[in-house]
Amino acid sequence: MIAEETLVQELKDKNSQAKAFEVLVNTYKERLYWHIRRIVLDHDDSDDVLQNTFIKVYKNIDGFKGESKLYSWLYRIATNESLTFLKQKSKKMGIGDQELKERLVENLEADVYFEGDEIQLKLQKALAELPDKQKLVFTMKYFQEMKYEDISEVLETSVGALKASYHLAVKKIEAYLKAD
Repeated sequence: MIAEETLVQELKDKNSQAKAFEVLVNTYKERLYWHIRRIVLDHDDSDDVLQNTFIKVYKNIDGFKGESKLYSWLYRIATNESLTFLKQKSKKMGIGDQELKERLVENLEADVYFEGDEIQLKLQKALAELPDKQKLVFTMKYFQEMKYEDISEVLETSVGALKASYHLAVKKIEAYLKAD
């Protein structure tokens, strides 16, 4: 595993950029794919968003100042790309954000890449009811087991606010599952 600072230097150097970018993609593609997948739900859409994320990273690596960890920066870009993608998709379809979320969950049942059971499907339906911020915090903490400090860097939100968002998300999900 290459040191993060070294990787960033090599990404910014035109002579080593191609090889360094290959290392970056191989190191982060799976984690970023699953992060994106939990937001956009669809496998093909996730692949598209992942590709867009890496294109953005490639084009903007010179703007990376090292004020946060590299992976926090990558996650922030992936998160923003995912949310932008969903907004554009709902606009193209002429439906609201909430209706799009509900349709995406319905499509999960027919998705050959979805390996979840009935409980996972109910959880996805509950997550679709949450505001974006709460859903992001919940998925990053629950599924990806990220620390609040790391989530704070990605979402640029205080740890206290994240804990509150997570707590609210858990309460809403519990209420949804009990009501179902």
